Amino acid sequence: MKKGLMIAFLALLLFGCSKPVPSDRQAYVGVWESPEMRLLILADGTVDYKRLKNGGTTSINATLQEFEGDDFIVGFGFINTRFSVTQPPQEVDGQYQMVVDGVLLTKKM
Repeated sequence: MKKGLMIAFLALLLFGCSKPVPSDRQAYVGVWESPEMRLLILADGTVDYKRLKNGGTTSINATLQEFEGDDFIVGFGFINTRFSVTQPPQEVDGQYQMVVDGVLLTKKM
């Protein structure tokens, strides 16, 4: 029984580890904000997210698992969240912007 528990723990550590942001996705790294959303993506794959919607708050502090197209998936093991990116980071009038889950975000750092 203890051996099975140890294997499960090691599997959680293995699958829960963050992956650094790939070199071709470095434009995603930084602090992205709008009045209702804040998204921090660090180069080491740490993601911190907070969104105000319908009188409530949703927040996630987890690790980057992978990119699928422009979208990225954050979580631990099998518990994860997909962030839908309909406009990847791009410069607009001197500021970087991207659209995540339907919200226009501006890069602050």
